[in-house]
Amino acid sequence: MEALKLLKDDSHYYGELGRQYLSNSDIITLLNDPKNFREDKPMSKAMLIGRYFHTAMLEPHKINSEEFVSIDASSRNTKLYKEGLQYYNRDLMMLNKEKEDIDKAIQTMQSNLEFHDAIYEEGNEFEVPAIKELFGIAWKGKADIITKDIIIDLKTTSNIKDFRYSAKKYNYDSQAWLYNQLFGKSLVFYVIDKTTFELGIFEPSETFLEYGKNKVERALEIYNKFYGDSATENIENYIIKEIL
Repeated sequence: MEALKLLKDDSHYYGELGRQYLSNSDIITLLNDPKNFREDKPMSKAMLIGRYFHTAMLEPHKINSEEFVSIDASSRNTKLYKEGLQYYNRDLMMLNKEKEDIDKAIQTMQSNLEFHDAIYEEGNEFEVPAIKELFGIAWKGKADIITKDIIIDLKTTSNIKDFRYSAKKYNYDSQAWLYNQLFGKSLVFYVIDKTTFELGIFEPSETFLEYGKNKVERALEIYNKFYGDSATENIENYIIKEIL
């Protein structure tokens, strides 16, 4: 399909074409901040570092100093950093220390035999988009790595011992369920701790996936009520309702 070819390019995936589809990031917003659904969000430090990590791991030929410039400042509050933003015409940059830590994480992941063989096995495909209608709505997703058996999703974490908990907090459960539907394969998380550089492989259980499906359904209820073609309410009337 022509749409799939275009969606492989991030400018289309995150641009006007991609906005025709719901995605896991939309689930996160619909569940946590529905009033700002599909509002443009500024690049955050985590987003910038995550983009650098994935590009270096999967598409190193796309790494260029202009996009991923870093600066030898101790913090983002320093005069040096603020002058650097003006000099490089940036809203955000990596600190050298942050880049060095991520480079070490990348090297650690790539030098581990089990990780390396799984990620770079011959025949694997990187950054693969998919689209599919689910619950009457068109969805999109982009898999980090498609292997012959599974989807590998690369993650970094600040505490790998708590990953089973943070995975639900950051809606990796809905991602795992959604990607299973989009690609017809199970998703497995290959994770590295950004602090200790410990590695972990986390396979979703049926319970984890069921939590994910439930989140997708709850997000769709909000979407259909406030944003769908047959929306019944104005988003300004949205109220959080929970049982404690």
